[in-house]
Amino acid sequence: MGFLRWAYPEAAPSGYWGPTTALIDWCEENYVVSHYIAEWSNTLSNIMFLITASYSTYCSYRNDLEFRFILIGLMFALVGVGSWLFHMTLKFRFQLLDELPMVYATSIPAWSIFSEFNWHTWRVDGKQPSKNKQIGIFIAVFSFTTILTYLYLVYHIVILFQVLYGILTVTVVLISGSNVYYIKSNDPLVKKNIYTTMGLGIITFAIGFIFWQLDQLFCPIWIHIRRDYLKLPLGVLFEMHGWWHLLTGLGVYTYLVLLHYLRIFNLGKADQFSFIWRWGVIPEIINNDLAITNKYSLTFWGPYETENYIHKQQSQVNPQTSHTHNQ
Repeated sequence: MGFLRWAYPEAAPSGYWGPTTALIDWCEENYVVSHYIAEWSNTLSNIMFLITASYSTYCSYRNDLEFRFILIGLMFALVGVGSWLFHMTLKFRFQLLDELPMVYATSIPAWSIFSEFNWHTWRVDGKQPSKNKQIGIFIAVFSFTTILTYLYLVYHIVILFQVLYGILTVTVVLISGSNVYYIKSNDPLVKKNIYTTMGLGIITFAIGFIFWQLDQLFCPIWIHIRRDYLKLPLGVLFEMHGWWHLLTGLGVYTYLVLLHYLRIFNLGKADQFSFIWRWGVIPEIINNDLAITNKYSLTFWGPYETENYIHKQQSQVNPQTSHTHNQ
């Protein structure tokens, strides 16, 4: 044992919360850091979900966006709470509170995006969907999530749940990507920021997914490195599932900003909002009537602008921006 570096205790079969009832027990050894938290790193890393989901919800409310975006943010915050409780206790009831809200949160943008998509031409045509179409898509998405919930609750097949949820998520990404492709604007910043945001969201999520797979495929190696070389507290840096939480929280927030922007275009309100990068790295949609009180840039990692730049330039930039599609 060295200065600020100590050996891992032996993993315990149970702790404060009793025996494990969850269908999944991740690579992080149980109750080695605290008697009250089964998986220390996997629990605390959910703070990223809570922060990004809460901020997304706040931005939706502050910018007076549609209620669907507030609901999406709240549902993803619930995912963070559920995942926190799941990894803290390793109880099946909290595993459900982690996983099922993921489906429900994703089903909201799925309904929104699928409604705007023209399933005959396989492209977004910029037209507002009819009420009948929105109702039909709602019934389809609701049926999908209901069947998925039923199958999981009755049969407890984790891989089936993961595959079906993955299909839903990938479909949302592909169709929103189609929306991005058909946006036409004379402002070069529009497409640049849209593609950058979409790319960052996808790449961040994909890297997190790789960490998730590494956690499962090479678990004995990570335990060996943590116990025999890094010790505590450095060993927590090699908890790969914890990195999945951190990266997924960032990726989901980034992609939600993209969905905010796309929806604003589809509603014909692009001239009322501006796309900024707080501190040059955090994307955000902001109403032009709102003040910006900290440093920001107009492009990713770009130079900082003055506080009133957007309001001064609005008459020059946004009238050139429209959401027309290639014919």
